[in-house]
Amino acid sequence: MTAQIEIRNVDKHYGSFHALKNIDLVIEKGSFVALVGPSGCGKSTLLRAIAGLESISSGELRIAGESMTGVPPRRRDVAMVFQSYALYPHMTVEENLTYSLRLHGVGKAEARQKAAEVAATTGLSLLLGRYPRQLSGGQRQRVAMGRAIIRNPKAFLFDEPLSNLDAALRVQMRKEIRALHDRLGATSVYVTHDQIEAMTMADWVVVMRDGVIEQQGRPLDLYDRPVNRFVAGFIGSPAMNFLPARMAEDGKAILLDGSGGERIALARPAEPGRAVVAGMRPEHLRIAPGDSNFHFTVGAVESTGSATYLSSDDGALQLVQSDRTDLNPGDRVGLEIDPAHVHLFDPETGTSI
Repeated sequence: MTAQIEIRNVDKHYGSFHALKNIDLVIEKGSFVALVGPSGCGKSTLLRAIAGLESISSGELRIAGESMTGVPPRRRDVAMVFQSYALYPHMTVEENLTYSLRLHGVGKAEARQKAAEVAATTGLSLLLGRYPRQLSGGQRQRVAMGRAIIRNPKAFLFDEPLSNLDAALRVQMRKEIRALHDRLGATSVYVTHDQIEAMTMADWVVVMRDGVIEQQGRPLDLYDRPVNRFVAGFIGSPAMNFLPARMAEDGKAILLDGSGGERIALARPAEPGRAVVAGMRPEHLRIAPGDSNFHFTVGAVESTGSATYLSSDDGALQLVQSDRTDLNPGDRVGLEIDPAHVHLFDPETGTSI
């Protein structure tokens, strides 16, 4: 595959604050890459650096093989879609779509034709004469995307574009954005704090924390093989359970702390007697039909109809059942988990063992 955006050893400083730390990332042409992480992790700073809205302190950034050192935003041939839509309120939808073309000297007839084509692609054909104040939030976001599409840029940059929408509309719009990406054969970089958006939309997910890339890879690779406790806890909803434990003397199981040494088998051995943190996803835990070495006292039961969420009485453990349950707070039951789904982390460094 051809690299469309190359980021090599990039650092960004704001005075003494080190916002981006030695970032290495290659984004292939035609791919959909999500930058995800908590607030302040550097994902928006990285996106703005690609756009040229932020200068980098050191390193190299290339788009379509060309160095972007000293290249202003208007000459980078990328298009941004913002959280706030950033539409001109005094212009109609058509005028918003064609504004950038007219700035670059495209004739009125050609610009209107391109606007009609983009409107058909984004479902705006019947709205070309309306003003932004006459549109819903989802329609405004379509206009913002249409304005980016009409330029046929080298890359689309999305900065948390769905944050202002309600939950149902976010689900609909993330499907539309991904479908547009596929139809256009575009290269897309998408910033979000919502790991569900990242997992469901992206070909490649980049997890950031404190200006560092913690892990990057395909969504299910991050889910199945997190490199550390931070990634394990950030990817997946509900979040992974973490329990202090130590390795059994044979190295083939863990013994949970503070529970009478309850034993859980492992798929592969580890150093006997070693202190560990055991990670177990709520969806991988099951109620044991018979005897179990792993017990759970129910603290709360929350049913959504299609699933039931159970929390332990001490709040340390959560599990998800794909059906309904007769369990009530105070009930004590046995649990089981496939040994292949037990993750181990170093209690000091958080690194996966």
